[in-house]
Amino acid sequence: MRFGKRAAALACGVGFGAAGVGVAGTAQAAQGVPDDGASVMSTVVWQACPQYSDDVLATMFRPEDYAAFRAIWARTECGTVSVPLDYRDPRGQHITIALTRVKAQDTAHRRGIMFMNPGGPGGSGYLMPARLMLESSTNAQLNQDFDLVGFDPRGIGYSTSYDCPDGGGEDAATPDGGPPPGPLTEADARDYYDQNSAANAACSSSNPTFLRQLTTANVARDLDTVRRALNERRASYFGASWGTQLGAVYRSMYPETIDRMWLDSVVSPMAYKLSYRFDGSAKATEGDFHQFAPWLAAHNGTYGLGDTAAKVEAKVLAMREQADAQPWKFSDLDAVLDGTFIGFLAAAPNVSWDQAAAVLQAMTTAVAGGPAPQAVKDVVGGDRQPPPPPPAGAPADFNGTANQAFLCNEDTSDQSFDALWSEYQHNVAVNPVTGEFTGLRPTCAGWTLPPQPFTLRWSPGSLQMSGHLYETATPYPWVWQMQATIGGTVLTVPDFIHASVGHVPECAAHMVAYFETGRPDNGTCPGVQPDPEPSGGTAAATTTAKTAAPAARDAAQPLVYRGTKQYSFK
Repeated sequence: MRFGKRAAALACGVGFGAAGVGVAGTAQAAQGVPDDGASVMSTVVWQACPQYSDDVLATMFRPEDYAAFRAIWARTECGTVSVPLDYRDPRGQHITIALTRVKAQDTAHRRGIMFMNPGGPGGSGYLMPARLMLESSTNAQLNQDFDLVGFDPRGIGYSTSYDCPDGGGEDAATPDGGPPPGPLTEADARDYYDQNSAANAACSSSNPTFLRQLTTANVARDLDTVRRALNERRASYFGASWGTQLGAVYRSMYPETIDRMWLDSVVSPMAYKLSYRFDGSAKATEGDFHQFAPWLAAHNGTYGLGDTAAKVEAKVLAMREQADAQPWKFSDLDAVLDGTFIGFLAAAPNVSWDQAAAVLQAMTTAVAGGPAPQAVKDVVGGDRQPPPPPPAGAPADFNGTANQAFLCNEDTSDQSFDALWSEYQHNVAVNPVTGEFTGLRPTCAGWTLPPQPFTLRWSPGSLQMSGHLYETATPYPWVWQMQATIGGTVLTVPDFIHASVGHVPECAAHMVAYFETGRPDNGTCPGVQPDPEPSGGTAAATTTAKTAAPAARDAAQPLVYRGTKQYSFK
């Protein structure tokens, strides 16, 4: 899940002007760009917003939200800003950044603009203001005092973009679907590595002039250019997932221009090193199974997987090992299910524990070669059809080439096969149940462009971050690492769902209060929690998976097994 993010405020004119340019110039030099990059000036070219048919809206919203979206869209302004492709050469080739603005409804109390980014990298934020407001009336309050500004980062959506000939991204890198079922052998891993290396080399060398400029620091520079084009002295910001990386870099480079900033599901300050990120994510995934095991033990009467956590863990590990030794093939499923499938079930978030438990139970009595148990088919979906192509006029929500370029242009990890194979063996050893599912990391093997890691700096300005206690994409310890690196205050969300703050009204209320008052919040909110069990008796006081906003529900349930190992970092 990737949605969220916000805000803005005014500063003293003459004093800000002198301080702002000085700080920006120094920070840009530290990011490898000479000070003249800070002097780039541009204006917004406003134009008619694209109009979307009901067929297009059906790919993004519920039918009951169409009218509300169109009402918001009628108030939305759309434009582009010209920015240098390479800030080292501000008078050279330019590209365009596409943006949307929904002006504050309370003009008398308007604070300024709020940039927002949904994550990725590679995700489009063009429609994010509307999407966020449609999530809940709580979110919509942000538009009272703030102009909400969505944008497509360079390389994505309506901004200047590029697609590698094979489409780029991990799907293009594995044309044969990856290694065969069962334990990964070194020979199979090397073959998979070679496929990825060849695809990445072809992509990165197909348009290096453009692709090498897809970096987080350059997107931060674009935001500062857009801010000045909008004639705003300061800007607020809301970002989730990769959007937190962008926010941290933006704050580090232009601290005097930031009003208020909220970052949800925060990346590590070492996010430019994918080996570190992958190791942390794999460890958190195994940790979630250790949360699941006591629940399974407490429900042993229903699922029969063991009456203590230790027995459950031993049982599921044995199931994983057995599935690797003799992968499951059912008569009515195309997928062959090996230990990776068991690891996938063991890694389920708590909102899906009942479904994962039912599948694990079904696997204990399933008969190889016969029909798959219904619980298994519900997750694997042998007859599940791929989604249809988007209708004409649909916005591009994600760009796989940009995703690959942003990750690989900053990755300082050792990309040799020996390093990757050693990491994989270590992860399987220390994460015995889920390590095979989290898998190998050949994401940037073969990428031909040199790494350009970002630099972060501490500053005293207003910053609120939220970390999710049990999520795996951006594990909870990272938010504290980021706080130690750049400052700010941490709110803790005890859920398993990535970037859920903007989708849970009770959590969104904390966010809205922060942007309204600027007061830091080191408290907590529940996030997305499992639906109450029928025997619970009373209604839950917190947001459950059933009552959560649509995006949070989609991220939580149902489980869908993709039929392959999760080899690259998501």
